[in-house]
Amino acid sequence: MFLNVFLQAAPPQGNDWMMPAMMLGMVVVMYFFMIRPQQKKAKEQKKFADSIATGDRIVTTSGIHGKIVRTNEDNTLLIEVDRNTNITIERQAVSMEMTQAFAKKNNKAPLA
Repeated sequence: MFLNVFLQAAPPQGNDWMMPAMMLGMVVVMYFFMIRPQQKKAKEQKKFADSIATGDRIVTTSGIHGKIVRTNEDNTLLIEVDRNTNITIERQAVSMEMTQAFAKKNNKAPLA
C-alpha cells in the first residue's frame, strides 16, 4: 500500500524540451545516414553518365554489354552489342557500378 501511494504521488519526470530535441536528433541522423548518401550517389552517377564518350565499353542497368559508337544530342547513345547490331539507349541507362566492375575484371582502368 505504501508503494502504491508513493508511485501515485510522484510527479512525472522530464523536461518540456526533451521530446522535440529527440525528434530533431532523429531527423539529423536520418539525413546523414539515408538522404545525404543517396544524393551523393545520384550526383556521382550523373557525373559518370556525362563523362562517358565514344569508344568506351559499358554495361547498361539491364545488363547489356556494348561499345559506344555514337553519342547523340538528345542524351541517347548508339551502342554496338554485336557485329552489325546497334541499339539506342538513354545515357542514364548506363550503370556506373557494373561498368567499373567490368573494367576491373578485364584489367582496364575504371572509366570515371
